[in-house]
Amino acid sequence: MSSLPYADRSAAPWSLLGLEPVRAVFEYASMHLMNTTPFPPGDGHPVVIFPGLVPDRISTAPLKEFCGKLGYSAYDWIQGVDNGPQGDLDACIDDLAAHVRELTSAHRRRVSLIGWSLGGIYAREVAKKLQGRVRQVITLGTPFGGTAERNDLAWIYGSGAAGRSEIPEDLRARLSSAPDVPTTSIYSRSDGVIDWQACLHDGKQEHTEDIEVDSSHLGLGWNPEALSIIADRLGNRRKSSPPAAWSRRRTERATALLLAMASGGEATDSNSDETRERSCPRQRNLSESGRW
Repeated sequence: MSSLPYADRSAAPWSLLGLEPVRAVFEYASMHLMNTTPFPPGDGHPVVIFPGLVPDRISTAPLKEFCGKLGYSAYDWIQGVDNGPQGDLDACIDDLAAHVRELTSAHRRRVSLIGWSLGGIYAREVAKKLQGRVRQVITLGTPFGGTAERNDLAWIYGSGAAGRSEIPEDLRARLSSAPDVPTTSIYSRSDGVIDWQACLHDGKQEHTEDIEVDSSHLGLGWNPEALSIIADRLGNRRKSSPPAAWSRRRTERATALLLAMASGGEATDSNSDETRERSCPRQRNLSESGRW
């Protein structure tokens, strides 16, 4: 059986898994110390947030509040604890798509979908169903190209057998395929739960990007660096339909400036490659043209 990119890489070290709760606590505290004033003001368009496996709306409440403070109409998925799709996957995604459509029915603007871990799979698949209704997708630590091994999507990939390393090829292809809207994957090499390499696109599509931050998995939705990227992507103004007309800022510089201002540090606006590399050396820039 052939494999997709990154599908058979090793999972996160156990040492990182043990540090996850402690790191998440610090990230949660850091989030509440952030100054959101420097971030791009929201335009009021709807944002729907999907939680990871097992967590419920409580875990995504800080992210929802963050988006609301920026000026967006933020919603959690209002489905309670995320126990994963029950029964047929397509039926589950159809139900979620109908739910998102109902949640955002009062809005004329397209909706942005944010998914954390397994929630990112929901966001990507729902975007495929709601063609023409979705503005963009942002995922946090979502292993759309991963295996069943030590993965919070093991029950999907391995049909309930978490130890299986083989994934049905049709499911691999489906989950690794990005929706036809601007799609941002935020990941961390120090993720203690999933294999970070499973969060990467193959780089062949101009409307996808992968951005690295330093974060735990459990605290990704509270991590200040991740939040600065979310604020930047949500604030990206477009005048026509995605993905061709989605203006892409230089992610390294924009994130470094916003994060510095939000944390009370000095913001140095420099276009030099040296400054960008020093400010945000971990972020992967897929485009130098400024447009997607």
